This record gives sequence, C-alpha cells and structure tokens, in this order.
Amino acid sequence: MIEDRGRRELPAARTDPLEQIEIDDFRRDRLLAALALILGAAFCLGLPFALQAGAEFFLPLTAAIVIAIALVPMLEWLERRGVPSGLASFLSLAAFLALINAALAIIVVPATGWFARLPESIPRIQSNLAPLIDFYATLQRFVDRTLTSVASGTEATAQAMAATAPTSVFDYFVSSAPAAAIQLFFAILVVFFFLAGWTRLRKGTIRRRGSFDGAMQTARVIQNVVDATADYLATITMINAILGLTVALLLWALGMPSPFMWGGIVAICNFVPYLGPIVAATLLGLGGLMTFDAVGFALIPALIFIGVHLFEANLITPLVLGRRLTINPLLILVSLSFWGWVWGTPGALLAVPLLLILQTILHSTGTPDLAGFLFERGTLTAAEEMRNRLNRAQGESDG
Repeated sequence: MIEDRGRRELPAARTDPLEQIEIDDFRRDRLLAALALILGAAFCLGLPFALQAGAEFFLPLTAAIVIAIALVPMLEWLERRGVPSGLASFLSLAAFLALINAALAIIVVPATGWFARLPESIPRIQSNLAPLIDFYATLQRFVDRTLTSVASGTEATAQAMAATAPTSVFDYFVSSAPAAAIQLFFAILVVFFFLAGWTRLRKGTIRRRGSFDGAMQTARVIQNVVDATADYLATITMINAILGLTVALLLWALGMPSPFMWGGIVAICNFVPYLGPIVAATLLGLGGLMTFDAVGFALIPALIFIGVHLFEANLITPLVLGRRLTINPLLILVSLSFWGWVWGTPGALLAVPLLLILQTILHSTGTPDLAGFLFERGTLTAAEEMRNRLNRAQGESDG
C-alpha cells in the first residue's frame, strides 16, 4: 500500500514547469529517433531484395558509378592541361575500354581454346587422378559417369564457342545477348555522362550547402571518396597486373601453354579477396592436369601461384597500401558475402570498392552511434534517470 501510494503521489513532485518541458522534449526526441531507427532498419532489410530483383538496372549502374569515380583523377588531370571536359571524358573512357579490350583479347580467346580442348583432355586428367581416385571406388564410378556426360555434352558447345570467340569489346557486344548488350551500353553511357558532368555536379553540390562549413565538409567528403576509390583501384590493379605478369613468366618458363592467359585469370581473380586466389589456384591445378602427364608436375602451376600470392599478400600489398587503405577483414568477408549473394560474381568484384566508398563516407561525416542510442542514452536508461530524479525531488519535498 505504501508503494502504491508513493507511485500515485510521484507525479505530484513535477512542480517545476521547466523540468516538465525538458522531460516532454526529451520524450519527443526519443520517439522521433526511435521512428527514424525503425524506418532505417526496414529500409536496410528491404534494400538487398530490391537490388537483387532489379539487378538488370542496379548492377550496371553501380558498376558504372564505381568505374567513373575511379576515372575522375584521369579526367581532372586532362582538364588541368586544358583539355575540354567532353573530350577529357571521352579520352578517359576510351583508355578504360582499351584496357578492357586488351584483357579480353589476352584471356577470353585462349580460354575458349582451352575449353574446346577439355573433352580430349579428360582421359589425361583421369589418368593423373587415378592414384587418388583408386582409394574410393564409389567416387571412381561417379567421376566416370560425370566425365562421360561432360565429354558428350561439352564437345559441341566447345566447338561452337571456339568458332565464335570474341576478340574485342565490339565483338563481345555484338555476340552478347540483347539484355547483356543493353546493360553494357547503358553502363558505358553512364560512365561517359558522369565524367562529362562531374565538374558541374561537384560544384553544384558544394554551392547548395547553406554555410561555408557545410560546403567545406561536402567538398572534403567528395574528395576523400574520389581519392580513396581511385587510389585503391589503381594500386590494386597495378599489384594484380604485376602478380599476373610474374605468374605468366614463371608458367612460360615451365612450359605451360597460354601463360599470359593464366596470368590474366590470376590478376582478375585476385581482385576478389580470399575467394579469388582459391579459384585461381583451382583453375591452375585443372590446367596443369590437362597439360602434363605426371600429377606431381601438373600441380606445379598451382603451387607457383600460391607461392607468389603469399609473397604478394603478406609483403607487397601491406607495404604499398599501408595503413591508409586497409579494411577490416571481417567487413571484407561480410561485404563479399552480401554483394555476392545479391549480384553473384560481379557483386563480389564490386564488394571491396563499395565497402571502401561507404567506409570513407562514414569516416568523413561521422558514424552513427547505434550502440549509444540503444544502451547509453536509450529509453530504458532515460526512464530510470527520470525516475531517480523524481524520487529525489519527492524525498526533498518530504524532508
């Protein structure tokens, strides 16, 4: 009864109007913040499914924006030397397309030939793996059935691919499915118009800020995003190109056919942290089994790549990138899983650049303190504080 009476008399202690106004304002702010948190959580939960369902639009758009941001330093370098913005945008895009065309010619055409050789190489692969498979009779029968079905179903497809292998970006564009060709054309247009309007877009975004501090903050965020993205992609591209060239030269010395194709595959796979090197080593192991007779010798290409990759990952990359462009490995794994689930292999290639852009924006603007909102200044803690204040006020009035 005493406790009930105390609870009934508790509101009577709120005699100070200013204190009541502060409590009401605090409750209103907490309610608005809670509603914003709920809406933000709903948006984050629904966004992945929207991106996945609209991949035909969002994937080329996102890839084009990332590529355009990476090309901004080249665009600005040309503009500082008096090149008009439109021409500078065209030259930057042309340089990027020329690089992609060279990579396509080095990788895709020889890879098509390797795929065409797969049916005739199956007996050699089976012979190399025979000492291992003999321990598992059931696995042997399964492999026989699988290889037979692959050989019968792949030969015609491989011959068709060999006859129609693209040799350039234009050939790839012409031979692609209509949807893929439209997406490629859309991405190229987005990159060009993004670069062509970059200077006006940046100036307009800065000028629309209401204060000088806001304008400076916006300019700093934009510059940090461009610098971090361009530096990371340029550095990683250079490291991966050197890695691919080194592996290609070692495979050439070993006598591996199409060594530069394998070097290009290694360079592209290395853009995907953790998972990419595993795929590259597996493909090199398969290529070695298709080329050499002895299983020990056939595994040397994969071992060469593993050795070079370990040297690059543990010494060269940390030395070149330093602390400024390092990312938490856990965040990289989460980003790879998320974007790989949303968009597949293209999403995995975009995972690290997108994570870097988001991390740079949050570091420049400030990260939201979700834990502080929930625990330090949360509703339960605030309610307890107000209860203690009212109890103290009640005690003082009784005294």
